[in-house]
Amino acid sequence: MIIPERVPLAQIDTLAEEVIRFSRDLLSVKLRFINPALSRLELIPSTWPLATDGVRMLYDPVYVLHTYSREKNMPVRQYLHVILHCVFQHFYVDGRINQILWNLSCDMAVENMITEMGLDCTKVEREAKQQELLAPIRNAVGQLTAEKLYHYLLRHRPDEDTLIHWGRLFLADEHEAWYLYSLNTENNDGGDRASLEEGDSDRESLNQSSSESTEQIDRLTQQKKQVRDQWESISRQMQMDLETFSKAAGEKALGLMQNLQAVNREKYDYAAFLKKFASLGEVMQVNDDEFDYIFYTYGLQLYDKIPLIEPLEYKEVKRIKEFVIVIDTSGSVKGELVQQFVQKTYNILMQQENFFSKMNLHIIQCDAYVHDDAVITCKEEFDRYMANLQLKGGGGTDFRPAFQYVDTLIQHHKFTNLKGMIYFTDGEGTYPAYAPEYRTAFVFLKDDYKEPQVPAWAMKLVLQKYELEE
Repeated sequence: MIIPERVPLAQIDTLAEEVIRFSRDLLSVKLRFINPALSRLELIPSTWPLATDGVRMLYDPVYVLHTYSREKNMPVRQYLHVILHCVFQHFYVDGRINQILWNLSCDMAVENMITEMGLDCTKVEREAKQQELLAPIRNAVGQLTAEKLYHYLLRHRPDEDTLIHWGRLFLADEHEAWYLYSLNTENNDGGDRASLEEGDSDRESLNQSSSESTEQIDRLTQQKKQVRDQWESISRQMQMDLETFSKAAGEKALGLMQNLQAVNREKYDYAAFLKKFASLGEVMQVNDDEFDYIFYTYGLQLYDKIPLIEPLEYKEVKRIKEFVIVIDTSGSVKGELVQQFVQKTYNILMQQENFFSKMNLHIIQCDAYVHDDAVITCKEEFDRYMANLQLKGGGGTDFRPAFQYVDTLIQHHKFTNLKGMIYFTDGEGTYPAYAPEYRTAFVFLKDDYKEPQVPAWAMKLVLQKYELEE
């Protein structure tokens, strides 16, 4: 890289650091609610153009000065870009993720958010082209979060040339450090030229992970989790500040607030959530837990291959035997989303460890009235139901009729030990005045990440459309 003209070599590091610190100070004045995050990263000169591992901001001084000389607002925008990656914990990723698509999704989400803030100090030439590209995607997915963009790209799979073009349009920093085990949290001496290349051993650790001890990997993983927890705390603090003390800034940074709500919402494992409705029962299965190998082998030795005791052929397990799924068929619920939800729920329930071989599953359609009740006792019946599924209803949303109907089924002994009901809806309706005898959960499909209110006796789960597709 060519060193900027008329800048002595000895001054490059100093000038680059001044540019970065000025960018940080300017953002601190313009966006006071983001102050807890702005000074979190340690500034470290590096041979990388710009990168972060959640602890350090690594930058190439020559790159910083070239960027500033071409477009003076770009270093400010890039600094905010990196900080927002950390606020949304984009660096904390599953190793199975498609790195190319995830990197692009995070850059697109952050760049769009910065543009929506409308700060004069972050305006750059490429904003118009970015928004032109994002417009049809926004129409398709709504609010642009990294997760939604990632699933959009997974579905549509742009070709290689398109990915390269989009990547250049939204690129601000390198993301390779996100995928390293190690996060160096030790403070470096101010004169040290620490960089990710100092952490080349980190990169090698990925290629030689088989030779690393489990203890070392666990330590590095725990270290990365601690960094994520720190940024999660900062993110929640920013959200609280925007929602309470910084109303003016909150209106200006509506997109930021919505993304904070998205990243800070409570996350659920839907499969684990369903297991809350399980009950004890016996299954035909060898019970290894209660099998005594000592007496068994002793019998083989003493009586010439005749075991002294046989293993138990049944065991008690917690699985789901009776269950109710209620589908809100009011006018706002789309059929394809209902199919995805029912299919996802049934796939989880039908796993051997979740459901008894004999089942009693009722799938009820209800808006302000109960329109249909399909009784499912086996996989074949479910397959026929899904193949011919038609939504019946289209009126308003009232949750009470479904509860009254299920109570009637219990009175007529259609259930012997009903443990739970899941009510799938995309909006709020009228709830029963009293808690039912069985456990109840409302599963909301919402894109705005606003937590709906439910009665104290009910459980609540908020899903996104892309989570139904997973």
